[in-house]
Amino acid sequence: MTEDRRKRQLLQSLREQGIRDERVLAAIADVPREAFVEQPFADQAYADQALPIACGQTISQPYIVALMTEALRLEPSHRVMEVGTGSGYQAAVLSKLAAQVFTIERYRSLAETAGERFRRLGLANITQQVGDGTLGMPDHAPFDRIIVTAAAKEVPQAYLDQLAIGGILVIPVEERPGRQDLWRITRDEQGFTHDHLIAVRFVPLVEGVPPQG
Repeated sequence: MTEDRRKRQLLQSLREQGIRDERVLAAIADVPREAFVEQPFADQAYADQALPIACGQTISQPYIVALMTEALRLEPSHRVMEVGTGSGYQAAVLSKLAAQVFTIERYRSLAETAGERFRRLGLANITQQVGDGTLGMPDHAPFDRIIVTAAAKEVPQAYLDQLAIGGILVIPVEERPGRQDLWRITRDEQGFTHDHLIAVRFVPLVEGVPPQG
């Protein structure tokens, strides 16, 4: 089966699972997922499943990428922060829909590999940083949208502080052991509104930066 056919089947599967935003689907169609998976899994690039990458991390399931991206309700003028660059795939999808993407990764090796992929694909509106993702990226705040691709024990105050009025934060939270839930948090003049989306499974959000990796 060709990559184009696999991609068409994936897009059809995403539609059947409830993804309705055609801009999100177009962005996923436009980003070559095979450029972001590790070579041993290249033939599974368009399978609707998470795949392992270096440093014990994963590239998220396409459905979850689509769902989280759709939940952000992105506009072309938006500035987006992503916590957890990983393979770079989610940032690449975001780059097709927003004006600027700021992405932070605690593993330098992952950030460097993702950066090479961004350059190869000509994705010039992505700004990278290596650092502690739990602190966000205050030098670039405020953000219209924030997306977190690792599960926090609770929502870091830094994200709430760095979210613009009218902004949306999408984040998985492990509120009790073995149970993670995806939340959309919207900020307005009065405060924050929380909307539960679905149960999920992500790698944990970890403080600090490893000495190597």
